[in-house]
Amino acid sequence: MAKKQRVKYVWGQDVDLNKTIVLDKQGNRLTNARAEKISQEIIKQATGRPSLTGPRKVSPEIKARVPQKLKVRLEREARRRGETPSVLIREALESFLSA
Repeated sequence: MAKKQRVKYVWGQDVDLNKTIVLDKQGNRLTNARAEKISQEIIKQATGRPSLTGPRKVSPEIKARVPQKLKVRLEREARRRGETPSVLIREALESFLSA
């Protein structure tokens, strides 16, 4: 059995998918409308996490250096709670600053 060749994709001219027949891996025809829908889904995924500040606003980032043991404890507690370390850090800061 012949080895399947990998296709190398390169940027080129736009293709009118309503005139040119292009099939996906399942054999379904790719149309301009379907390509647009796929691209919109990809763009939604690529925009990152939702803002904590508000819609269309950047959430500021704070960086701090900590000892390795503290980082390990934070990650362990986050896993135990099913949360991310960022959530625990935000909770701790809110608690500390509201006291």
